[in-house]
Amino acid sequence: MNLVIYILRRLAISIPVLLVGTFLCFVMVAGTGDPLGELRQNPQISKEALAATAAKLGLDQGIIPRYFTWLGDFLTGNWGISIAQGNALAPVAPKVMAALGVTFKLVVGAEILALIVGIIVGVLAAVKQYSIIDYIATTLAFLLFSMPIFCVAIVLKRYAIEINGWVRDLGLSDVLGNPWLRTTSPEQLKTDGVGDFITSTIGAYLLPTLSIMAISFAAYSRFQRASMLEVMGSDYVRTARAKGLANGRVIFRHAFRNALIPVTTLFSVNFGSVLAGAIITETVFNWHGMGTLLVEAVTKNDTQVMMGWLVVIASLVIIANLIADLMYGILDPRIRVG
Repeated sequence: MNLVIYILRRLAISIPVLLVGTFLCFVMVAGTGDPLGELRQNPQISKEALAATAAKLGLDQGIIPRYFTWLGDFLTGNWGISIAQGNALAPVAPKVMAALGVTFKLVVGAEILALIVGIIVGVLAAVKQYSIIDYIATTLAFLLFSMPIFCVAIVLKRYAIEINGWVRDLGLSDVLGNPWLRTTSPEQLKTDGVGDFITSTIGAYLLPTLSIMAISFAAYSRFQRASMLEVMGSDYVRTARAKGLANGRVIFRHAFRNALIPVTTLFSVNFGSVLAGAIITETVFNWHGMGTLLVEAVTKNDTQVMMGWLVVIASLVIIANLIADLMYGILDPRIRVG
């Protein structure tokens, strides 16, 4: 019962935060410029047509009525239409959801792998403090921290091209696929058969996944190491050792669970930022996801698409933080009781 009350309480907090976030996003997007600027520069469009378009989009109203009109439509599934030239007044929802699907498949896998590997490496570095494992993990983490993600992506892409050349020179192209390490998104692949589809898809996901995973792994491993060292120095862990409990039982039964709480916080915050910031990785590897969609919307001042993009990202950040709150209650029952 306490867990149910805890979940309802967190939901009650999250919904107003999301509403405030949507309003702030709407105000900021509305102030970016004239959504009909490109249409006004077209001499073939009459003033009557412009006025009709403005009325259709609600641009002839004040900011507050426009927001509530937009919010009502959004909640019923009407996200508006794209007003950028060349999009033929296409609905926003399919565009955003299609882009989200591309980015989501890329980011979710990379973040889960980064979290798992980061936790394992962080725990090993803490348990084997000042050992060769700890020094290697620390050096690798700081090296990845110091490299911007675009640098990691470009380096991986360049060496992938060289490896593909070596594979071709060795005559292994027919065995591994040509090229095996893909530098473009899966939607651009032309495959022949199930085997080629599998290897090509893995090759297409490998490089961008490693690019996103590298930076996140560095953060997770360092946070996990620091948190694990702090917990292992606490009184209840020393008491467990004094009782003669086995070292593995002390680490995984008493220390590990509490040491996950700071990493859970980092994951919830980092997931939203990585999802929104995947534009660099998508650009390097030519993925048409949320990053590409945002750049196109900003360039064309397509306010409806920008609004849909911002609300989706804000919603995912709220959801990620809500999941983190629920994980706190599972990892430490004292949190949900309090």
